[in-house]
Amino acid sequence: MRYFLSRMAVLAMFVLGMPSESNAFSNAAALNDLTPRGLTQRAVSAKIERAVLEALQKGEPTRALIVMAEQADVSAAENLPTKQAKGAFVFNTLRGTAQRTQAGVRADLERRGASYRAYSVANVIAVENLDAQVAAQIAARSEVGRIAANPDVKFAEPVPVTPSTEAARAIEWNIKKIGADQVWSQKIRGQGIVVANQDTGVEWDHPALKKKYRGYAAKTDTVNHSYNWWDAIHSSITGGGNPCGFNSAAPCDDTDHGTHTMGTLVGSTSTNKIGVAPRAKWIACRNMDNGVGRPSTYIECFDFFLAPWDAAGNNPDPNQAPDVVSNSWGCPPSELCTPDSLQTATRNLRLAGIFVSVSAGNSGSNCSTISDPSGIYNASTTVGATDSGDSLASFSSRGPITIDGSNRRKPDISAPGVSVRSSVPGGGYSQMSGTSMAAPHVAGAVALLWRAKPNLRGNVKATEKVLFKSAYRKVQVGNQNCGGTDENDIPNNLFGWGRLDVWNASRQAP
Repeated sequence: MRYFLSRMAVLAMFVLGMPSESNAFSNAAALNDLTPRGLTQRAVSAKIERAVLEALQKGEPTRALIVMAEQADVSAAENLPTKQAKGAFVFNTLRGTAQRTQAGVRADLERRGASYRAYSVANVIAVENLDAQVAAQIAARSEVGRIAANPDVKFAEPVPVTPSTEAARAIEWNIKKIGADQVWSQKIRGQGIVVANQDTGVEWDHPALKKKYRGYAAKTDTVNHSYNWWDAIHSSITGGGNPCGFNSAAPCDDTDHGTHTMGTLVGSTSTNKIGVAPRAKWIACRNMDNGVGRPSTYIECFDFFLAPWDAAGNNPDPNQAPDVVSNSWGCPPSELCTPDSLQTATRNLRLAGIFVSVSAGNSGSNCSTISDPSGIYNASTTVGATDSGDSLASFSSRGPITIDGSNRRKPDISAPGVSVRSSVPGGGYSQMSGTSMAAPHVAGAVALLWRAKPNLRGNVKATEKVLFKSAYRKVQVGNQNCGGTDENDIPNNLFGWGRLDVWNASRQAP
């Protein structure tokens, strides 16, 4: 995974990749004498990703993802009338499918003492210590589609940060640029809407964020993290310590990226107006250890957002799900992520009536540089980055999407992402640049719009239509054509429909 922060380093990972037959068959010897009677080694090993087979061949237990063959179709949720109805239907259907299809596999794992976590947002089981004998038995089961790798990779994280003084300006330029302050003048600031991010964590008691945390009760000065926070980092991934520890009971940010993006969503103090929807509430999930994650940690956060659970990880409740999720990261093919790596989880969250805002990436300015899940999907609203003069940032990735052969037009829309001032751990503020900074603007705008127009809440398709049609179209790019479109074609493969204008959207929305 990589953050979409300008020039930020990246994290290599595999996610749910189907092995080619040639690679799988060439490693079939790893399963000698382990294949159940009546099944060929070839049939069993074809289900196991090459990286997993290679580890098993060395006699080493390995982490892996057991991807079930049946992935529930919850597309009928799109026709349900409310977000609550959509969320309940999607969660119940996915959980029912997971419980039914995973039961035999989980029983096998438990009998053999394997440590695992099961998910339903995508029908997947993450195993910590898979050995060759268990792998052969599991792969032979008809309900198992494939066994994929779940690796982790260390990387250095050069975060470009410019410290900023307290109260640099009353309302930040980027907030004014998208017209959020004009929406506020109508007494609409996101009240009653819940936003979320999965990221490096959040410093929950930052002055700009504390009162917006859903788990905090200002009247009693008490806090309850159940259903509001989850730490998907259960042990060290990097092999060292972590300033937040592991299984953190309270929101914590082990770098600064998650606190910064959350600030753009909801942050504010009397002298620092940094967030788009300052009266919305937030929840969060940490998906990395010092900037290093695994496929399972990202899936786990998606699972939490579908139906948040209590502090012990029990009693999931789709009624506690956020309205909007902002994702300022991606999993590029250069790091061996397959195009469909996060497609099921992203699509199911959208079908549950949750708006998914995703950074386009920082691989511009060449064409077809939007290549990373989840930004390549129809289910995501993909966001490019602009500067204070409404020029498209040079680093902002362009479309069309070619990595999956779709030639899909992207990004969908753009938003401020150059020198954006927001909160960072320690109670301070800094400026950062990247499409990481742009995606939270769109997520915050949805919070404002759903407060202003309750009939749109949970209707992601209609909400996108309003945001796209109302966008400011005169974004400057220069003489560039991508996928047969230039800046005069709306929408285009450069900045999409235009730069976000939530004030215009609130006036045009039905």
